[in-house]
Amino acid sequence: MVCLGREAETVLDAARDRYGRYVHHHAAAARAHRNRKALQAYAAYLAPHAGDLLAAARRVLDDLPHARHTTGWRALLDSLATAHTEIAQVLNQPAAPGTVTEGEQHTAVWPYLAFWAEHSYIATDLADESHQPEVPLTDEEQQMWTEMAQAAQRRGELDLIESWYAADGHAITLAHLFEDDASTVIALSGDPDSQGWRVIGHYVDEYLARQALPTAVQPGVLQPDVSRFNRPDPAPEVSLQELVRDVTEARAAGDVSEALLVTTRHGYDAGPLVRLHELLGKAGQFAQALETVRGTQVAARLAALRRQLDFLTHEVHEVAEELGASVAVLPPHRTPRPRTRPRPALDTPPPPGSTLGPATARHR
Repeated sequence: MVCLGREAETVLDAARDRYGRYVHHHAAAARAHRNRKALQAYAAYLAPHAGDLLAAARRVLDDLPHARHTTGWRALLDSLATAHTEIAQVLNQPAAPGTVTEGEQHTAVWPYLAFWAEHSYIATDLADESHQPEVPLTDEEQQMWTEMAQAAQRRGELDLIESWYAADGHAITLAHLFEDDASTVIALSGDPDSQGWRVIGHYVDEYLARQALPTAVQPGVLQPDVSRFNRPDPAPEVSLQELVRDVTEARAAGDVSEALLVTTRHGYDAGPLVRLHELLGKAGQFAQALETVRGTQVAARLAALRRQLDFLTHEVHEVAEELGASVAVLPPHRTPRPRTRPRPALDTPPPPGSTLGPATARHR
């Protein structure tokens, strides 16, 4: 499904103009091809096993301790079952090949196929969940290693490697602990930037650590209703590179004013400064959603940057209007520079003082 999605996106990109608008009939054909191939792939590889996969995932989920995400996982498994039922109905009662009805049927079933492609990892990860973590450290060992790690963090000698969530909802972070010119891989439980985290294991290398620790579950999503397989069509957009070119080629103040005003435009075809404002907002939401001390700090900095960008956007808009109101044009003495020079005639004598032969080396 991922390959099919990329293949379709490649064709769709080729069917857009420079502003992102679809201008070619290949877009519809690409979607139809994607829908048909996705249904065929589901019928061949998933349809015979979807019921067993969901049943196995539910059994494992029932045995897991309750956590903040388990209710959402259960709802996702129910939605996967509903999507499978809708797909199975199409497979059991297909429309006549090559008809308009078949195209409409494939279009209607595509959201369910995309849902499976995007979220079936929940079921497969649960069905594969069989890892038993190692015996934890004793209280004395945990306290000793935690104090060593906290001291290294204060010295700046605790380097974080990666983090993940276990199926029980606990956050785990791997880090390099440097002590006396030696490095040890340790595992932390909790937020390394807050108070109260503790060391839950120490290992020779990262590979052994990952083998011993609880396996990672897939990270969450920022917005639960966003799908990479069903992205909305991009809005028309003028790139900054094109605006710079417009200013370079401009001759009147109004042309430059228009280029600047485009950057501050709001709405469906928003300009680059407004899109950047939106990007900072989304990044701030992501940082806040991490639910960590550092994430909260980054979110606050991004919020401050958005306020600064608000001021900058307002200033650019005012400057653009002021420049446009000047109705000025470039003075004519700024003449174009010739791109080519006329070649001298063959019988033209060389300029005085020029040497036609090879230059002789001068020695000091």
